[in-house]
Amino acid sequence: MQQDKPVRAQARLYYIHDPMCSWCWAFQPVWRALRAQLPASLAVHDLLGGLAADSDLPMPLSMQQAIQAHWRRIERVVPGTVFNFAFWQQCIARRSTYPACRAVIVARKQQAAEAMIRAIGEAYYQQARNPSDDDVLVACAAGLGLDATQFRRDLNAVETELQLQQEMAMARRLGVTGFPSLVLETAAGLFPLDIDYCDMTGMLSAIFRVLHGDSCAQ
Repeated sequence: MQQDKPVRAQARLYYIHDPMCSWCWAFQPVWRALRAQLPASLAVHDLLGGLAADSDLPMPLSMQQAIQAHWRRIERVVPGTVFNFAFWQQCIARRSTYPACRAVIVARKQQAAEAMIRAIGEAYYQQARNPSDDDVLVACAAGLGLDATQFRRDLNAVETELQLQQEMAMARRLGVTGFPSLVLETAAGLFPLDIDYCDMTGMLSAIFRVLHGDSCAQ
C-alpha cells in the first residue's frame, strides 16, 4: 500500500453527509476508523449535503413507512447498527434535515462538529427525539457543554444558512447524488469512492492507490 509516500499536492478528501441520514449514521464507525488511518497531509473536508429542506409539515405516512423500511434494512446489513422505532410513535416526524445540518455548522464554530453529529444521531436514532426541532438541537449543544445561548442565536442566522447553501452547492459540483459520499480530489481530477459500511480496508487502499498515481485503481 506504500502509505509512507508523500501525498500529492492539492489532494483533498471530501466527506458529504447529512446528520439525519440513516445510512450516514450506520457509516459513522467505519468512517471514524478510516479517518484515523489517513495520512496527516491529506486534507479532509466535511460537507453538509442537505437531505431535506425546512418544513413544518408532518411527514406523509407513506414516507414514514419507507424510512422505517430503510432502518430495518440497515439493521440487517450493517452489523451493530440499531434504531429506536419508538421515534415514529413519540415524535411528529417532518421531512426537514436542514436544521440539523445548520446545527453542525454552528457547532463547528465551537470546535465540536463531530460531537454534534454524534449527538444528533443519538437523539434521533436512539433516544427518539426529533432533530428537526430547534429545541432538541439546542439541548444537544447544551449537553456537549457548548454555549447554548450563542448556539441558538447562530442556528438560524443568515450566515449559517449561507454556509449550508455553499456546502450543498459544492457537493453538487463534486457530482454527489446520495449520502454518505466520499470524493477524492487530486491534480488529476475527482475520484468518487465506493462506500463500504462494514470495512474501511478497501476504501483506504483505493485512496492510497489514487494518491500514489494509479488513477485506475478502482
